[in-house]
Amino acid sequence: MQFSLGPVLYFWPKAQMLEFYRQVADSDIDIVYLGETVCSKRRELKFDDYMALAQMLREAGKQVCLSSMTLYEAPGELRELRKYVDNGEFLVEANDVGAISMLQQQGLPFVAGAAINCYNQHTLRQLVGMGLTRWVMPVELSGHWLSEVLQQSLIADIRDCFSTEVFGFGHLPLAWSGRCFTARSENRSKDQCELCCINYPQGREVKSQDGTQVFVLNGIQTQSGQRYNLVNQLNTMQGLVDIVRLSPQQHGTFDWLAKFKANINGTAPQPLPSGDSNGYWLNLAGMATG
Repeated sequence: MQFSLGPVLYFWPKAQMLEFYRQVADSDIDIVYLGETVCSKRRELKFDDYMALAQMLREAGKQVCLSSMTLYEAPGELRELRKYVDNGEFLVEANDVGAISMLQQQGLPFVAGAAINCYNQHTLRQLVGMGLTRWVMPVELSGHWLSEVLQQSLIADIRDCFSTEVFGFGHLPLAWSGRCFTARSENRSKDQCELCCINYPQGREVKSQDGTQVFVLNGIQTQSGQRYNLVNQLNTMQGLVDIVRLSPQQHGTFDWLAKFKANINGTAPQPLPSGDSNGYWLNLAGMATG
């Protein structure tokens, strides 16, 4: 089993991003995803910056993938996507079907991100035929669902053609919208947001009337209020999951990577902090802890 580090989902200043990836280069993570997946207005790092980071991380022994946006709304964003598709060096994670189409036209292999609606064996097989070499299971599905799909006859004969990745740590990206929720929470319009996301390096909490944190606002993205944490489910993934993804956090990312690696076989179970959950993997309500 390998471990990946997903793209940074929040809006961090450039200096913070560069320092974070210097630490990534020194870590023992296997795979690193780079790119802005949430909002094209977040331009602290540009395409050339990501390419320089990708080359640095590759030299440090990491497998690097470039991650596409999840929601494309303007021609300029498609032009930026073309740069990712034509990068000539690194595998691309497609988080939008438009990106898949562009990659297929070029005859390029790709990773299907968790935002791609792949909910059955028919879709998975079709994506493999289009060039998929790795897929990230949609975050709200269970380990039982994954086992059932991978045992389907449509998949059994192509099982060696792709690897399976599961989002295992971080606030779950649940939905995207044409509106910016963070800007709205500050009574700003999306077009005049003044990049206020940068003031919320871990997103903006949304609580119910009884004080329960139910969501995290991250620009146009809505995340789970509780942090998803499958550190104690790794032993149940044997034979099903090839890669477990950790989503970068402002603090503690590498400490949690060490805990995950120590518990691959279930020999070093970890107490889940208050506010962490694992319900979806266990086929329970998303906010539940099993």
